[in-house]
Amino acid sequence: VQLQAFGGGLVQSGEALRLSCAVSGLLVGNYHWAWFRQAPGKEREFVARINRSSATYYADPVKGRFTISRVNAKKTVYLQMNNLKPEDTAVYYCAANSAPGITSPYNYWGRGTLVTVSS
Repeated sequence: VQLQAFGGGLVQSGEALRLSCAVSGLLVGNYHWAWFRQAPGKEREFVARINRSSATYYADPVKGRFTISRVNAKKTVYLQMNNLKPEDTAVYYCAANSAPGITSPYNYWGRGTLVTVSS
């Protein structure tokens, strides 16, 4: 199983980025998917989740700005990030699990991709 996040970079405040999580070894449609992030000096935090049913959940700081989606046939999970703010600067990780509930542990984690937002 391999999850590889990419698409990060340096952007200015107000700009957009789309992160991708390329999946191998798992059927995307059989799992729940999430994005987490970890800012320098802070703990990792939940960002967004898309369930097998396609229901989505977002952390309050990103509601209305970020959108999580997936394309099963492409084996890819996305995080569209609009109107980025300096406080969104972090390493972003994709993760998967099969248990219900957004707080359930995640079994699979990818390597992160760094997003830096300048003011």
